Amino acid sequence: MRRFSGHMFHVKCMSTEDFEFAVNLTNQMDWKLSREDFELMLKLEPQGSFVLLDNSERVGISTTVSFGKIGWFGNLLVSRGSRQKGGGSQLVRQSIEYLKSKNVETIGLYAYTDKIPFYEQLGFKYDSEFVVLKGKDFSPPVKSHLEKAEKKDVRKIIACDRLCFGESREKLLKPIILDPDNLCYAMIDDGQVLGYSVAKVYRGMAEVGPLVSLQGRNDIAIALLNAVLNKLKDYELSLCAPRREEAIINALKGYGLREDFRVSRMFLGPPAVNSCIYIAESLERG
Repeated sequence: MRRFSGHMFHVKCMSTEDFEFAVNLTNQMDWKLSREDFELMLKLEPQGSFVLLDNSERVGISTTVSFGKIGWFGNLLVSRGSRQKGGGSQLVRQSIEYLKSKNVETIGLYAYTDKIPFYEQLGFKYDSEFVVLKGKDFSPPVKSHLEKAEKKDVRKIIACDRLCFGESREKLLKPIILDPDNLCYAMIDDGQVLGYSVAKVYRGMAEVGPLVSLQGRNDIAIALLNAVLNKLKDYELSLCAPRREEAIINALKGYGLREDFRVSRMFLGPPAVNSCIYIAESLERG
């Protein structure tokens, strides 16, 4: 197994044997991640998640995923007793090195507000602010006329997403869309996908995202959100939306969702920003 030396710590690639530690560590932050979440990360990026070791003791984790020239840095967490000693920076640097070895040119991440200076020291630059909204027992919006996307629509949905995200996320989106437990709606006009929305549904919870629609078409974005939200009244809901999309955020708050916290999107390398309305797939994967 490959190991990477550091000043105080060592970093190794995450394996299935590390899942229990990773879940327990993230539970300390109430991130509600499960073994299945880390299984997905390793399926998407088999060598792209890492464990920080102090001698032989596991003390931290990081995750990444790559989509062509664009990569995303996800979870970063070091146990409380091992913080402020350089281990977090070492995990980030190893993750950057890995993504660059995959020919990634732009690395994005969502940073908690108090962590912005930490990532700036590592070369990331602030791009924009996102709002994480949550809710349960919210009032569903007016019933949507949209029908669920079909298997035949997947290719066009992925093409629509690529125009917004900048690279193909097929390896992530296709299994999510085709999972019968999840929801996917698309706005299609004359055979062209103008926007789509997805909700991942699991264990009484639902994470809305990604959502993509044409810039300036709040009507499309809200219609896509309404289609999803109408099916999720009994779920604990969360999503991550750009703060600048005030019409969408106000609509969501009108349904009873509340702002939980804010994060900042940051990039290392050329910003991967295209003209569209965009709700994140997740904090971990962009």
